[in-house]
Amino acid sequence: MDTLVSLATKSNVSQLNLGLEATSIFSIPLRDFLLDAPQLKPYSVQVYEINPSLVSGFKKAFGSRLPKTDDLDAYIIAERLRFGHLTPYSHEVSVTAPLRQLTRLRLHLVELLVDEKNRALNLLFLKFSNYKQDNPFTNVFGRASIEVLKEFTPDEIAQISIEELAEFIQSHGKNRFTNPEEIATALKQAANRAYRLNSKMEQACEIALSLTLQNIEHLKRQIKSLDKVISRELKAIPQTLTTVKGLGDVSAAGIIAEIGDIKRFKNEASLAQYAGLTCTRYQSGDFDAEERRLTKSGNKYLRYYLVMAANSLRVHNEEYKAYYQTKYQEVQKHQHKRALVLTARKLVRLVFALLSKGQIYKGAVKS
Repeated sequence: MDTLVSLATKSNVSQLNLGLEATSIFSIPLRDFLLDAPQLKPYSVQVYEINPSLVSGFKKAFGSRLPKTDDLDAYIIAERLRFGHLTPYSHEVSVTAPLRQLTRLRLHLVELLVDEKNRALNLLFLKFSNYKQDNPFTNVFGRASIEVLKEFTPDEIAQISIEELAEFIQSHGKNRFTNPEEIATALKQAANRAYRLNSKMEQACEIALSLTLQNIEHLKRQIKSLDKVISRELKAIPQTLTTVKGLGDVSAAGIIAEIGDIKRFKNEASLAQYAGLTCTRYQSGDFDAEERRLTKSGNKYLRYYLVMAANSLRVHNEEYKAYYQTKYQEVQKHQHKRALVLTARKLVRLVFALLSKGQIYKGAVKS
């Protein structure tokens, strides 16, 4: 602080532009300290968190054999700041920053849940080889299905009566099944066809699968609890994204938290690039490749929540349902994945328009 004040006094300036690399969580305390420092209150202070990749790329312009030192790194950051085309940290971003911690945690939990489900499916094949293929339940990881897997081995299912198994299924399915006897019959048939393991392997798989299923249930509860907190926090932030039919609180919160200040983006194309929802193109002569890959060089969290929102909109919103179907039918390969990404790209235009203007959604936004 003494150095900054001394330099500002010596140079007779009223504004200080301070640049630092955005190094994950480590830049946050320094950024907030610079913004709140009492010694700098007499000055107009702008703090710029610069992506390290921008600094690294800019450094190459000074030569390919430059050493790696703290002094040189500080000089390159200052030069990049002088070069311009950067957006300072704003009050709007600070409002959504706490929400970002919650929405990023949610993605982390979802990724853990996917890993645990994949582990469970591998163990399930060993315990009950044809359960996933012949499973009469709509969802392998539904409540009734999990309780069956935790309670019975294939041999026990084969031996238990249909009436008793049906009663167990109905009680753990909260009486939602219209024909539990039919499910019980299908389970017994699947159990009779399943491969059997030796006793030692069977016991090990039983324990491993049981613990993994407990992990899955725990992660589901955590995500459900976190969703309630995210919805509550979103209510404190003025926004109009949830006026779009099919766009829920969690998706809207994830999008808003990652965008922060919409004024950072000059248009919807720059927002799409920030999200990594731009595609590479390969064209030569009369050939134009049908399959185009995402650049994926942007914000993975924003991309995730935009795609998550698009997946909901294609079901609950007629405009986006029609758009998805059109894009789905245009190609023969990777139809769902391509159509979903393009639907997310279309959503970017709507998000930019609503957040920029603060308007309530009233209908289609022209592409």
